[in-house]
Amino acid sequence: MLKTALRIVLALTIATIAPGHAQSDFPDKPVKIVVGFPAGGGLDVLIRGVAHELSLKWDKPVVVDNRPGASGLIAAEAVAKAKPDGYTLLAVTDQHYLSNRFIFKSLPYDPDKSYASVIRLARSGQFVIAHPDVAANDLKELVALDKARPGSLNYGHWGDGAPPQLLYETMNKVRGTALVGVPYKGVAPVLQALTANEIQLSVASSGVAGGLLRSGKLKALAFASTPRHVELSTIPTTAEQGMPELQASIWFAIAAPAGTPAAIISKLNADMSDVLRQPVFLDRFITSVGWSVVGGSPSDMDAAIQRELPIIRDMITNAAVKPQ
Repeated sequence: MLKTALRIVLALTIATIAPGHAQSDFPDKPVKIVVGFPAGGGLDVLIRGVAHELSLKWDKPVVVDNRPGASGLIAAEAVAKAKPDGYTLLAVTDQHYLSNRFIFKSLPYDPDKSYASVIRLARSGQFVIAHPDVAANDLKELVALDKARPGSLNYGHWGDGAPPQLLYETMNKVRGTALVGVPYKGVAPVLQALTANEIQLSVASSGVAGGLLRSGKLKALAFASTPRHVELSTIPTTAEQGMPELQASIWFAIAAPAGTPAAIISKLNADMSDVLRQPVFLDRFITSVGWSVVGGSPSDMDAAIQRELPIIRDMITNAAVKPQ
């Protein structure tokens, strides 16, 4: 009887400590990061850099699994259904949590319940940009100019729900302007049209339009994010100009399936935070493309989602975007 009792106690003890022991050894096999976009894009390149550094740190392979299609929904669904053990992660943009719920009639995941936040990696803030001939150098002057000649200024965008449409239609609704949207097939055609003065306004990141801004071929009226851009720090933010409702930025992050143990989430966050502190990594994968590092805890990521959600909701409502 005594031996039996001891075996039971031993078994219960092992069962109690085993999960913590397994988590302390994480990872003990390859980790996969799923990217919902084709290889070679900005998010893919960033995640491959993160994966490389983590594989060196852990001495275990970290594989990037590209599953493009359906605006990233295929990848999002796959990770939402994956085993919550930390070995399958999702590379996300803010769109997964914020705008998708408003621009799609249905989603194959729940943006509030399907994932556990790990860390925000980087942010690509957008500038409110104009052709140099536009007789306005800030947002207040732009509003006054348009009201003096309603409908005379056009902005370029690349589809319903795209940052330029959301920002300028919000300006129309909140500030009483009458800016006219002109659709193009992508960012590049918009910038071509803007430099040719076929349109007068749009938004773009410094990675895309920085050279045009520095050369004077375009000018920036505001930075539609916070804080100010690290390199183009003389450009005031939309909030500093009294128009905090005008936001345009993209952030990139890592999420895990909901239910992933807190100890594993904590380790993932700590190790990815270490990667973000490496100067060589920052220069190659973040600052050189005009982005800024974010970092922070999982709760910081959760707070950002809750903070930005009403802003995006109002912008999409103002733009009258109909769910697909």
